[in-house]
Amino acid sequence: MIESIKMTDAITQVNNLLLANQFDDAAQMLGGLHPADGAEILMALKPEYQAVLIDRLQATELAEIFEQMHEEAMLAAAHHLDVDDLADVLDEMEPDMAADLIGEMDPDDAAEVLEQMEEAAPVSSLLAYPYDTAGGLMNLPPPSLRRYMTVKEAFAFLKQHYRDASEIYYVYVLDRNAKLIGVVNLRALILAEPEQTIEELMNRDVIVARVDMDQESVAQIIRKYDLIAVPVVDAEHKLVGIVTVDDVVDVAEAEATEDMQKIGGMEALDEPYMNIAFSRMVRKRAGWLVVLFLGEMLTATAMSFFEKEIERAVVLALFVPLIISSGGNSGSQAATLVIRALALGEVRLRDWWRVLRRELWAGLALGSILGSIGFARITLWSLVADTYGPHWMLVALTVGIALVGIVLWGTLAGSMLPLLLSRLGFDPASSSAPFVATLVDVTGLLIYFSVAAILLRGTLL
Repeated sequence: MIESIKMTDAITQVNNLLLANQFDDAAQMLGGLHPADGAEILMALKPEYQAVLIDRLQATELAEIFEQMHEEAMLAAAHHLDVDDLADVLDEMEPDMAADLIGEMDPDDAAEVLEQMEEAAPVSSLLAYPYDTAGGLMNLPPPSLRRYMTVKEAFAFLKQHYRDASEIYYVYVLDRNAKLIGVVNLRALILAEPEQTIEELMNRDVIVARVDMDQESVAQIIRKYDLIAVPVVDAEHKLVGIVTVDDVVDVAEAEATEDMQKIGGMEALDEPYMNIAFSRMVRKRAGWLVVLFLGEMLTATAMSFFEKEIERAVVLALFVPLIISSGGNSGSQAATLVIRALALGEVRLRDWWRVLRRELWAGLALGSILGSIGFARITLWSLVADTYGPHWMLVALTVGIALVGIVLWGTLAGSMLPLLLSRLGFDPASSSAPFVATLVDVTGLLIYFSVAAILLRGTLL
């Protein structure tokens, strides 16, 4: 809370300086902050004030601030710069971040900016890969060692070629054809004797990511093996780049946000909530709402098939909300658990049978719990009131048994739909909780009234 208050104060101070036309003071204040704080303040300002500050910041300051922004905000800020100034800023940025920004630009504008850049070659090489792959995520490969080097020679090489010690995570070893053959931990290098060779120290079992591997898989590799960085290789096993843990954090956050939004029953916004245009937000939310609404209309259609039963036993209608909500809730639970397990790599498509068995028993257990509560509630209420009539025991049995069946069906549907969609090549998060709930609502009514028709025939029906 303290940090939020400080940031709010900083935004207010910058705004006040801008309102007083003290533009140079506002730019100086922004440039003196940590780039992450500067980016947050810049994104909070009106576009006209953004333009004023961007015009007064140095290229190096803007580069550091841009690197802390998400791509949409970075692109919006870049529109305030002419081609030459933007090229200067991009030259100061890390190649992977510059590639992310240029990849969001209009192709003609991007080509013009690249032409003006002095360091366009490394950026162009990264733009050759799809943005959602390891190639699109990676940084350029660091300077690498040869296996015949001594530790003393390796240190001299690293001092000469590394600009910043913070860039050194692991030191990779290549052969004469630039193929990755080993990796040396920096700690092992420091503790080794000066005359030892790199070949003596290197680990030949290098964990790598393929250049065409999707970002989520790269994130899973780094998480599974507890790495700070993972090398990226092409089809010939040549080192083409590295993906660092900070890159993966951004990917994981974006993927988790997208999945949460889809699970909530909408398209992924792809932009921060406060930045997305109102019309776009409505469009992305309206589509699924309409689909779900049309799906829920089937509930009324299903009830119309049992109109006569409801007329004869109005008491059945009292439990419709209870029945459909229980099935929908159980289905949503199962769908959420399986979607998250898929995202974390805990469950794979080949595990569908194990998931089915697990959810079968879970559905029976959960349904029995809810069914028992429903049965007990009707029984106890009937001891003090005549709400459910003389056949209250049959009504209680109907509700109890129907709940077991509906909760069981809900858990099975909720757990299998994400796996089915994944098998068909769709995003499993699209089997959102609301979608599962709608499906189970309709089928749950069929189960409920079918059980009622069997148990209450000859009495209420």
